[in-house]
Amino acid sequence: ELAHDTARARSKLKRITTLFQNKKAVKFNNDLTQARKTKNMPAIKGKTMTNNADIKKRNFLTQNEIESLLKAADTVLMLHVIIADVTVFIHGLRASEICRLRISDIDLAARCVYIHRLKKGFSTTHPLLDKEIYALKRWLAIRSSWPQAASEWLFLSRKGNPLSRQQFYQIIASSGGLAGLPLEIHPHMLRHSCGFALANMGIDTRLIQDYLGHRNIRHTVWYTASNAGRFYGIWDNPRDKQRSSLIQ
Repeated sequence: ELAHDTARARSKLKRITTLFQNKKAVKFNNDLTQARKTKNMPAIKGKTMTNNADIKKRNFLTQNEIESLLKAADTVLMLHVIIADVTVFIHGLRASEICRLRISDIDLAARCVYIHRLKKGFSTTHPLLDKEIYALKRWLAIRSSWPQAASEWLFLSRKGNPLSRQQFYQIIASSGGLAGLPLEIHPHMLRHSCGFALANMGIDTRLIQDYLGHRNIRHTVWYTASNAGRFYGIWDNPRDKQRSSLIQ
């Protein structure tokens, strides 16, 4: 009887151990699946490996991508949307800042625009480029026949209401799709694109800070630190024998 009870106890213990191990295996597989979804880990056993890091992380556009975006907007959208895109990029505006531009902020005779910065940013006056002045004159002529033409806001919707952030966001996203860009486009990408473009041109960090209205220069250093142009030529003229031996 004792031997029989011992065998039963061992059998029961084995079943419990097996069940526990199976539960641990299921939990491990579930955790691993969740980790892959969260951290974009590659799949196993021949499944296709996809890396969307560039799509998810890059939050600015190159010059060629901006040109493609404007061409896509020009094919189906309104003139003032194209002007808004150009203005956002050239002056590094946020979506709310472009939607809050007033006609009184534009001085075509003096060739300048007053920029109201949000988030306690540094508001200042920017010069207008020739192509901006030409486009704004065209838009103001068309705008005069729109509903609510007497409104103080520079950019209006087709119904005559002030252009909203949501409308501008949708238009930018649609333009990106039409342009075939491999990114999910949003208005703030144009502001970042402005910062990177200025940094790539070698503009002083302090000047970029004032131009974008940053109160804290830490927000500006991000653009200049990521400027690949700083590294061009560092291997061309070795300064000492040790580095010369490395690259020869």
